[in-house]
Amino acid sequence: MRAVLVTGATRGLGVAIVDRLRRDGHAVIGADLAGSDVVLDVRDAEAWREATEALEAAGEPWGLVNCAARTVVRDFFAITTDEWDDVLATNLRGPFLGCQSIGAVLRDRSGGRIVNVSSDSAFKGRGAIGAHYATSKAALIALTRRAAGALAGSGVTVNAVVPGTIDGESVRELAGDQLEELAAESPLGRLAQPDEIAALVAWVMSDESSYVTGSVLVADGGASL
Repeated sequence: MRAVLVTGATRGLGVAIVDRLRRDGHAVIGADLAGSDVVLDVRDAEAWREATEALEAAGEPWGLVNCAARTVVRDFFAITTDEWDDVLATNLRGPFLGCQSIGAVLRDRSGGRIVNVSSDSAFKGRGAIGAHYATSKAALIALTRRAAGALAGSGVTVNAVVPGTIDGESVRELAGDQLEELAAESPLGRLAQPDEIAALVAWVMSDESSYVTGSVLVADGGASL
């Protein structure tokens, strides 16, 4: 059975991705700071080595979904250097370490999939979400393309899925009474459902996406039109 590791597996989109991939027949290892199959602090290189071993023990190593992220609403001038560093450590260093650690295993097996979950905030100059979050998600797209180039010759694809605003725990906590305003920003007139984004991740993880790599797959309900 193909084994896939999903970070950020205990909340929101991560839960939906884990559920969908399991329904598709994958052996899924959910990874998070607590309450998951594997305890993983994505900022820690040693923790990634242990998570990679867990993936190898679960079945045929096939994929990684980098979904863990730290989301912070902060005015540009209120961001401290410590907070900046921690957001980028979680949202960018974490996926980098994962692409290196699990990517090497997939390379040696000559096949597999890596999906990095970015955000449409990467393309926006304004918004409530902090500049550190947006910067990390923009850089994650660049990392995706470089990792895709490094692994393409080994039959491993690396792609970025870029959701718009998702109707999930984090957004409801951060948006409060502005949820309807956020929904109105989409031409479709609603927020994305976690299952809709999970379905896109599942397709990228499948054999049907075998000729797609280094791509940025935007699912924002037309907000970028």
